[in-house]
Amino acid sequence: MHKVYTTVSGQTWDQIAYEVYGNEYYCDRIMDANRELLDYFVFPAGVVMQIPDLEVIAEENVSDNYPEWRAVLNE
Repeated sequence: MHKVYTTVSGQTWDQIAYEVYGNEYYCDRIMDANRELLDYFVFPAGVVMQIPDLEVIAEENVSDNYPEWRAVLNE
């Protein structure tokens, strides 16, 4: 089951992951669950996204098909 999260202006994927999971390294899981939002690097206020439960994360495979700015971070 996914939770709903609403962004605050200036947040980034890793900040959101740290806030909801306590670890910024889960940002790729949040990105996978919200592929329609991948054009954002820094979020404006009020963007609603899905946050997958950690149990769901453990069972899913994460894709490497990220936008160019994210792919550089994975190198």
